[in-house]
Amino acid sequence: MVAPTSIRLVFAEDVPQVSQHVRNLLSVQSQVKLLEVLSDGSKVVEATQQLRPDVVLVDLLLQGKVKGPELIEKLRDSGLEIPVVVLTVPQHPLARDQARGIDAVLTLPFSGFELVNTLAHVLSARQAVTSGACRVVSVFSPKGGVGKTTIAFNLAVSLGQLGVRTALIDGSLQYGDLRALLKVPSDVPSILDLPTDRVQESDLREVMWKDPAGIDILLAPPRVEMAEMVTVRDVEKTISLLRRLYEAVVIDTPVVLSEITLSFLDASDVVLSIVTYDSTTIHNTIAVGEAFASIGYTPEKVQYLVNRTDSTGGISRDELARALGRKPEFEVVSDGRLVVQANNEGMPFVVSSPDAAVSRDIRRTAAALIGRPVGAAVRP
Repeated sequence: MVAPTSIRLVFAEDVPQVSQHVRNLLSVQSQVKLLEVLSDGSKVVEATQQLRPDVVLVDLLLQGKVKGPELIEKLRDSGLEIPVVVLTVPQHPLARDQARGIDAVLTLPFSGFELVNTLAHVLSARQAVTSGACRVVSVFSPKGGVGKTTIAFNLAVSLGQLGVRTALIDGSLQYGDLRALLKVPSDVPSILDLPTDRVQESDLREVMWKDPAGIDILLAPPRVEMAEMVTVRDVEKTISLLRRLYEAVVIDTPVVLSEITLSFLDASDVVLSIVTYDSTTIHNTIAVGEAFASIGYTPEKVQYLVNRTDSTGGISRDELARALGRKPEFEVVSDGRLVVQANNEGMPFVVSSPDAAVSRDIRRTAAALIGRPVGAAVRP
């Protein structure tokens, strides 16, 4: 069982000392992100519907209008199917009981290791029994001009061809790279048209652009200055909901490693880092790879795709592998004429030229990222 690389947590706790203790335990690790601490049990289910955390931590001794045991029942009956870990004390022992909505129990005092390990275990166990678990892939590069947006678009379309329900996010919020690539009219809704206080399934359906290639796209704002109106919380809530509606989510991220970009990357299962045989690109990729390692991204989360792999520019494959510290997971050949023509037409080349080598490479990458056989049937 593979442990999740990022866990989003909501905590129901009305004792300040306990909530601060948990905050302190989580402050020295990077795997768990504490979204909110709620002292009022009556607000937890609604907040969970909006924030879509991966796990909810509930104090059994929670007081107020909705006490701990009642809140556990409400979460079980809500239909959200989010695992619940119950916090208790030795004087009030409790056993794990999934029929009652108790996926795991933590007894005070506990260590940070015990907390994180328990959260990871219940989430992994839930994901293992949930069919169609979503895979979120951020396509990233610390340098422009490497084909990032083109790869993200064609990767998403390839996933759709494999029969995977796929959403594509135009994460380049300032310039709207996908909006430009697909020649989408400026009056088409964007992520800004989602409610700021809550995001519901119906809201997403109304703003997603239905691309002719068969995927749903959440577009960036139509004007540069509008990007500042999108918050990290908007991004987190949106991706959390998309995870429950789709089998795969592909994000075309900005080049700048900003707070918004990190929110995309944190929420992803895989960061697909695009690199080319260009010394500046390689230098930037190494630098950002060190930053990823320092914030706790595992090698399994950060994977490399070498674009234009047949245009080495005098740098050998071995030299690139040594620079990155390992052999890249994926390679895509160059086909400048085909790719440029497809982009100018706003068409995915995996559709217009499915037998081209570049299309086959993208399909292999898509299949590998979701664990499908390379020869899986392609939907026309």
